Amino acid sequence: MEASTALRRIAFLLERSQAATYRVKAFRTAADAVTAMGEGELANRVAQGSLESVRGIGPRTAEVIRESMTGATPRYLERLENEVLEPLTQGGESLLATLRGDCHTHSDWSDGGSPIAEMGRTAAELGHEWTVLTDHSPRLTVANGLSPERLRRQLDVVAELNEQWAPFRLLTGIECDILQDGSLDQEPELLERLDVVVVSVHSKLRMGAAEMTKRLLAAVRDPHADVLGHCTGRLVGGRTRPQSEFDADEVFAACAEAGTAVEINCRPERLDPPRDLLRRAVASGVLFSIDTDAHAPGQLDWQIYGCARAEECGVPADRVITSWTADRLLEWTRGEAPG
Repeated sequence: MEASTALRRIAFLLERSQAATYRVKAFRTAADAVTAMGEGELANRVAQGSLESVRGIGPRTAEVIRESMTGATPRYLERLENEVLEPLTQGGESLLATLRGDCHTHSDWSDGGSPIAEMGRTAAELGHEWTVLTDHSPRLTVANGLSPERLRRQLDVVAELNEQWAPFRLLTGIECDILQDGSLDQEPELLERLDVVVVSVHSKLRMGAAEMTKRLLAAVRDPHADVLGHCTGRLVGGRTRPQSEFDADEVFAACAEAGTAVEINCRPERLDPPRDLLRRAVASGVLFSIDTDAHAPGQLDWQIYGCARAEECGVPADRVITSWTADRLLEWTRGEAPG
């Protein structure tokens, strides 16, 4: 195994297991340093014992590089690979096997930690047929939301990558903020161009239930909205946050009528919607999108969390849009196929 490959695989596995960001970054930084050196310089530095004098390479990453250069699997990587044999959660395997893509992912163009190309390559390596890139919209400045101009540039980047990646497809998208009046935070002309639009609330999450219901109803009925993201906004791990209050039955009924899917968010600190609301969404007849909301490559492997909860709450597999082919998904988002 090449040293850079081993380092990136370690970073992926650390992300998957929710390790601290600084640990992940150390291995990705070292992988970039190895790639920049080239094989000749790398071999010389290993022979001379000067690896750790290279910026971005520390004692742990140097050990992984040296072991890789001998042709052996680095011991640290071997230990992490053994840990992967243990499932992240119980259940969900049957539904996971039907999934073809992911409608909610982020890159370093907004608040993700990796380039678009790395996110796309990782999705393809995991067996996805397609993935939607959904960086944030302009008003979420804390997440470096994309202005219309930056989003237009991103569309060109995605088009170039797709020329190289066939048959895997990276679909264009956005996680569009639902503003306080229920309108969407991006130019309608741009939303029209995108393959998938995820709409989510990120501000004023504690507003009154009546106001929040009105806000969500306006958003899910917008003809550009395809998926309602993490509908309650709750956080159940780390920095906790209570769920937003709204009339869930009314909102889910509107989703069913408008053809807007309800996201089953797989992030361990979100697991949104809660089980009681998820069962009510099932009863309402809505479509579902099981999404990782990944902000790093290793998080793209988190769909099992959503699949386990979906199976537990009786979500029918035939109502999960992330199990569809890309062509069927695009027909649906363009209003050419029945929900």
